[in-house]
Amino acid sequence: MFAATEPFLRPIEKRWIPRAMTTPPVLDTNAPTEPIEPQFALLINPFYPKDANASFGRHVLTPTLALTSFAATTPEHWRIDYFDENLLDGRPPFRPMPQVVGITVHLTFARRAFELADWYRARGSKVILGGLHVLSCPDECAPHANALALGDGVQLWPRILRDIENDCLQPRYAATYENDYFDDPAPRRSILPRHSFLTTTSLIATRGCHNRCGFCYLATDGLRMPYRMRHPQQVVEEFKADDQPYAVFVDNNLGSRRDYLHELCAALRPLNKIWSAAVTIDVTDDPSLIRNMALAGCTGVFVGFESLSDDNLAAAHKKTPKTSDYARRVRILHDHGIQVNGSFVLGFDHDRKDVFSRTAEWIEENRLECATFHILTPYPATPLFRQMEAEDRLLHRDWALYDTAHAVFQPKHMTPEELEHGYAWIYQRLFSHASIWRRRPQDWQAVPLYLAMSYLYKRSNRFWHLLIKHDLVNPVWKPLVEMTRWRHVRYRRQLAQEAFTAAHGQVVSAGV
Repeated sequence: MFAATEPFLRPIEKRWIPRAMTTPPVLDTNAPTEPIEPQFALLINPFYPKDANASFGRHVLTPTLALTSFAATTPEHWRIDYFDENLLDGRPPFRPMPQVVGITVHLTFARRAFELADWYRARGSKVILGGLHVLSCPDECAPHANALALGDGVQLWPRILRDIENDCLQPRYAATYENDYFDDPAPRRSILPRHSFLTTTSLIATRGCHNRCGFCYLATDGLRMPYRMRHPQQVVEEFKADDQPYAVFVDNNLGSRRDYLHELCAALRPLNKIWSAAVTIDVTDDPSLIRNMALAGCTGVFVGFESLSDDNLAAAHKKTPKTSDYARRVRILHDHGIQVNGSFVLGFDHDRKDVFSRTAEWIEENRLECATFHILTPYPATPLFRQMEAEDRLLHRDWALYDTAHAVFQPKHMTPEELEHGYAWIYQRLFSHASIWRRRPQDWQAVPLYLAMSYLYKRSNRFWHLLIKHDLVNPVWKPLVEMTRWRHVRYRRQLAQEAFTAAHGQVVSAGV
């Protein structure tokens, strides 16, 4: 039992973080201009500083799908390359200089994206900026780009390259997300460094979510993303083609359409592979669906609980079951061998200083294998941002600090410093030896694998930058992933033979 004041009884221990995880490579402004290689396109995921409280491993679990999806639409006569600054391989390539540089821009690394854009433009490259920050703040991004891609880049990228070839590049291109999702090509994963990620098989089967929470980026002005689904067999073929034992579905909410998820599970089941996905907790309304997910290889789910306060959830316009029923629903997932990575937002208007201790206690009582925390952050052009702006509660507009690890607004029932203190405390508590042990699986046979993965993910920040820099992420994770898959294959055979009743969970997910 935690006392409400426990998080504030002592100073927070400052976490060590290597310079490589906080500072991007230097761009030499005096470097000589290199020759431009025609019809060479470079796609860049910019560097962003890491949070010392969270696991550095989460940044290399799986690559972003956006850039590989654009690459898939690149004409064959173009050469395409991919560079992720967060893989610690130094500065992006410039010998030869690409004719086109595509940079994805998000709020927290907008400054770095602009630095890269300005550097390449000064040396003759055509720079295309896309991503959510471009959609929400186009006027801020425009001075740094030859063209902006607003909306679905899969539709826009080939048009942009064609216009560059014809010397008629426009300053802005726009597309909606309302095309037939079946027509989108599979991401071009061949451009990815396979050893740099836990798995390169990041899949997407659906787009959109039945919720429209006021704090979520899906509520950004101008972003209309109806719920769209790909044919299950398309997803299966992608999974098979990448030849990895484990996949991460990066859908906003894979369970928004339960009938579709039933079909997808039926298609995935013969693969004998494992996967994890983000769902809302109301997916447990249908226990038969949870069983089918387990039989299809689901070993972990990322659930946005957001808050343990019904008042907070109602104010955020999140459609969810009562928080008093969360524990029962977590047991349904656990009883089918599915781990739960719970996501919690701290700093809602109904949160007081006891929110940190109450949340930590609930997580440990219900044995959530992993938890992710975010300070409430008003993203530009969202309803929450407009509310905070109207109430004069925004502290600043330094987008680099809008990373969910800093308090950028005035909370109602605590100071910004107390909110940041509580955020750091709850991460340190949930990553502690005592908490990891308290949340161990009930099946003793699953405990060794759970501990191995927990300690690698939650207690190894001193080593993650070395694993990332020396391309050891996949080699280190792979044995644990394979052991997880072997256990799950045995478990699902047992589950398939049982009558429709819950079986105690005994599988550890590779992805939480």
